[in-house]
This record gives sequence, structure tokens and C-alpha cells, in this order.
Amino acid sequence: MPQPGALGAQRRLFLDTAMSTIPLTTTGAELLRKELHRLKTVERPNAITAIAEARTHGDLSENAEYDAAKERQGFVEARIKEIESKLSNAQVIDPKRVDADGRCVFGSTVDLEETKGGESVTYQIVGDDEADIKKGKISIGSPIARALIGKYAGDQVEVQTPGGVRKYEVLEVRYE
Repeated sequence: MPQPGALGAQRRLFLDTAMSTIPLTTTGAELLRKELHRLKTVERPNAITAIAEARTHGDLSENAEYDAAKERQGFVEARIKEIESKLSNAQVIDPKRVDADGRCVFGSTVDLEETKGGESVTYQIVGDDEADIKKGKISIGSPIARALIGKYAGDQVEVQTPGGVRKYEVLEVRYE
């Protein structure tokens, strides 16, 4: 049984999370809208069809196809609800319209050079759903993005990584 205050704390955490704004770039918001459209127009009807087909196979209590189809429908419905919630709480930011006077902010693209090895990297700071390190998009919540926020070209940053501290110089900050 939960502690007397535990349920209230869990509820507050859920409400704080559910009601907080979620930063998204215009590209990230559009990708979520496309995924939502696909889920509603393709995946949901496919799940309904699979359930109807599985029902024709007899006793539902021993019907693995029916159970799998219902489980798939549950995943689809949960993802639809999650995306709808994110979009309704989204703060959509167009990086091209950001005017931060050269300061690194959400949506900006940052060119960095590692001070130790001279390796250059470019990252765009994006929302959690958009992050893809292979495409140079890092989450606003990542250690490197948190270290970069507020920095200008020429600034030095130290980032704590699993492999130890890495030091970078900010070469350029762009809004594209």
C-alpha cells in the first residue's frame, strides 16, 4: 500500500509533466503531425481489421492472434494519445525566426571544435522527440546541450560525458 503522501506526490508529478510545455522545432512538430496522421489513418484501421479477422477464428480465450491484435491496438492508441498530448502542450519554435544575438538557444545550430583533438562537430539543439545524434540533432536535455545553452562563439564549454570531461570551443552559432 502506498505511503499516505506518495499518491499525492505521484499525482502532482504527473500533472506537472502533463501540463508543462514541450519545446519542438517546426520540423519536429510537423514530423509528429505526420506520425499522428499515419497512426490514425493507417495503423488504427489495420489494428481494427486484425481484431475483426482474429474474432472469426473462434474462442477468444485461447486465440493468440486476437490477443496480439488487441495488444497492437493498445500500443497504437497509447502512441496516438501521447502525440496528441505533446502537440497540445508544444511550444513550437522556428529556429529561423530566433533572434538570440549569437547566443546558443533551443533550435540553434552550433559548430564546435574539441580543444584536445581538434575534431569538429555540428549539432542542432532540438526537443527530446527530434533528437538523432546521427543527424547531428541533440536533445535540449542532453549534457552537451545543457552546457551549450547561453554560450556564444568563442566561448569554451566543458561537458561531463561517460568517457570523462570533454572540452569544446564554440566556433559558430546559427539559426537555420
